[in-house]
Amino acid sequence: MAYEVTLIPGDGIGPEVIRAAVRVLEATGLEFEWHRFDAVGAAGVEECGSPLPEAVIDSIRSNRVALKGPISTPVGKGFRSVNVTLRRRLDLFANVRVCRTLPSVRSRFDNVDLIIFRENTEGLYSGIENYDARLEIADSIARITRRGSERIIRFALEYARRHGRRRMTLVHKANVLKLSTGMFLEVGRDLAGLYPEITFDDRIIDNMAMQLVLAPEKWDCIVTTNLFGDILSDLAAGLVGGLGVVPGANIGEDIAVFEAVHGSAPDIAGRGLANPTAVIRSGVMMLRWLGESEVADRVERSVEELFQQGEHLTRDVGGTCSTTEFADRVADRVAV
Repeated sequence: MAYEVTLIPGDGIGPEVIRAAVRVLEATGLEFEWHRFDAVGAAGVEECGSPLPEAVIDSIRSNRVALKGPISTPVGKGFRSVNVTLRRRLDLFANVRVCRTLPSVRSRFDNVDLIIFRENTEGLYSGIENYDARLEIADSIARITRRGSERIIRFALEYARRHGRRRMTLVHKANVLKLSTGMFLEVGRDLAGLYPEITFDDRIIDNMAMQLVLAPEKWDCIVTTNLFGDILSDLAAGLVGGLGVVPGANIGEDIAVFEAVHGSAPDIAGRGLANPTAVIRSGVMMLRWLGESEVADRVERSVEELFQQGEHLTRDVGGTCSTTEFADRVADRVAV
C-alpha cells in the first residue's frame, strides 16, 4: 500500500530540503504517492491568484497528511502567512515541537529532551484586531476558549502517555491574565487528575523562559497557549542548535501537516548549503503518525549516528556535505 501524502516544497531552500527528505523516506522501502503542489505562497499568488489555492486544502483533507517546506511571508504587507491559514482552515490545533540534543551540534547545553505543545488556533493570534484611526489606538484580543484549552491539554497528556513521558508543565500568565490563561490553568489542573502517571505542574511564562536557559535538561513536556508556545518553541530550538535541526508538526483531529520550522533562506537557495535535518526529522514524526514506528526509529537512528560520527554533515554544523550528499548518507543507512 502506498501512502498518499500532499507535498508542499515551498520556496527558497524549501524544494532542496524537501527533495532530501523525500530521498530518505523513499529509501525506507515504504511506498509513497506524492501529491505535489509548487504554486503556494508568492508562486500561488502569481499563478492562481491565491497564496494557498483551494486545491492544496482539498488534497490535504483527502490525504489527511502533508509534508511541507518553508514558505516566505511578506513582512508588514502582502498576503497572510500560509502556515496560519493552513492551521485555521484545517483546524490543526496542536503544534508539536520536539527539541532534543544532537551529538556534534554546538550548544551550551547537553542532554536536552523537550517537547513543546502549543495551542495553534486561538490566543493572541486569533486575528481579532481593531484600529481606531482617530485616537490611533490598536487593540488585539487574545481569545481563549474552554474547548480549545481542553483539547490541546488533553492532546499533550495523551501524547506524553503514549510516548512514556513523565512530566507535564503548563505555562501561563494567570497572575495577570486571570480570566484567559487563568481558565487555561484551571482546565489543565482538572485534566491532569486523569493521568496519575504523569507529574503535572505549572510555571508563569517569564519564569519558565528563565528556567529553560538556566537548566533546560530538567524539563520534559510543556503545554501552553499560542503566543507563549510560539516564543518558547523557538527558544527551546535554540537550546539544541537552532531551527535547522528541529522538527515540527501541526496536528488536528484526523489531519496532520509536518514541516521544517525554519525560514526559507532565499540567500542560500539553490547552492546546496541548506541543512535538511529539520525536515527529515519532521518526516520521522510523520512516519510515527502514520503508524510506522519501527521505520521512524530506523530513520531517527540513522540521523543521530551521522551526527555522532560528525564527519558527513552540512556546513552549518561543521561538515562539508551538500544538502544532497547529507541526504544520501542518511538514505544509505536507512536502506541497510
